[in-house]
Amino acid sequence: MSESTILLAEYAQIKDEQRARIGFRDNLLYVTLGAVTAVTGIALQTKQPQLMLVLPLVCVVLGWTYLVNDEKISAIGRYIRTELTSRLTADSHEGGALFGWETFHRSDSKRMSRKVTQTVVDLTTFLGAPLGALIVFWGYSSGNPMLIGASILESAALGGLGVQFLRYAER
Repeated sequence: MSESTILLAEYAQIKDEQRARIGFRDNLLYVTLGAVTAVTGIALQTKQPQLMLVLPLVCVVLGWTYLVNDEKISAIGRYIRTELTSRLTADSHEGGALFGWETFHRSDSKRMSRKVTQTVVDLTTFLGAPLGALIVFWGYSSGNPMLIGASILESAALGGLGVQFLRYAER
C-alpha cells in the first residue's frame, strides 16, 4: 500500500470525525436553548428564583463542550491544510493544489463578519442567558449566603468561559 493511499485514508477518516464533531457542536446550541427554556419555565411556574442558578452551571458545561469541539474542528482543518496536504504533495511529486476546499472557503470576503457574528451568537447563548439568570436570582433571592456564594462562583466560571471563547475565536 502506497503512502498516498494511507494518507488519503487518513484524510477520509479525519473528515468523518470533523463532520461528526460539527453535527455534535451545532446540536449543543439547540440543547442549550432547550435547557434555558426548560429551567426558566420551571422557575417561573414554581416561583423559585433559586432554580435559575442551574442555568449558569448547565451553560458552562455545554459551552465548554461546544468550545472544545469547535477547536478540534478547526484543528482538523489546520492539519489538513498544513501537514496532510504537504505530505501528499511531496509523495505524489505533483505541484497541483490538493483539498482546495480546505483553503478556498476560508478566502471569502465575508468570512470575518461571519466569524464575528458567530462569536456574538456563542457568547449570547452560553453567557448571556446564564448571566440573565444570575441577575434574576440576585434581584429576587431570599439572601441565602450559600446560594449567593454559589452564584458568585458561577459568575466567575462564566467569566472564565467568556475569556476562553474570545481566546479561541479565530482571528
